[in-house]
Amino acid sequence: MLRMVSARTPATAPPGTPKIGLRERKKIQTREAIRRAAYRLFEAQGYEATPIDQIAEAADVSPSTVFRYFPTKEDIVLTDEYDTVWEAGLRARPTDEPMVESMRRVAVEALRELTAADRGELVQRIQLVRDVPAIRGRTAENIARDTALISAVLAERTGRPADDLELRVISAAILAALQEAMLSWVAGGQRAELEALVHRTMDVLARGLTL
Repeated sequence: MLRMVSARTPATAPPGTPKIGLRERKKIQTREAIRRAAYRLFEAQGYEATPIDQIAEAADVSPSTVFRYFPTKEDIVLTDEYDTVWEAGLRARPTDEPMVESMRRVAVEALRELTAADRGELVQRIQLVRDVPAIRGRTAENIARDTALISAVLAERTGRPADDLELRVISAAILAALQEAMLSWVAGGQRAELEALVHRTMDVLARGLTL
């Protein structure tokens, strides 16, 4: 799941990522302020006990502004600005490189961009996905969207249609593997290095799902 890798847009983007204008940067700053306020409240009093109006007050915006950026409370956890960075990162990889290796490199680079605050939010995000049924249910929509994104990149590399079954199987398998790596990381109390878990996970895919 791509948006579990980073809670916000990295400071540096891969070559080819379109430059963000001032207006869009302000929108991103507002979204981040809302998201940070929400995570603080979720940690202090729990997800279910945190209404939108409290999040708005903590972020110093109106409830209508929160809903303009995040139509539902679940979207605060599941929405970020990272899709274009992932897409650009994948397209920057060599076209003859196996897709598993491309995803490995982009994921590892993203993890290396994380600050301590980002890692804290990432842990919270994964815990919420694991523990809150409403959020867990919504992740299926994101997985479908991310599968389509990766399939589109694979289609460009191979000349196959983006809805090709084999492309979608590969894309879905990679996303499921990354999700399991992150869930395992949090379940283990973050004792293992997440980057090492990503490498181990991608190794399983690269060797053909053999034990």
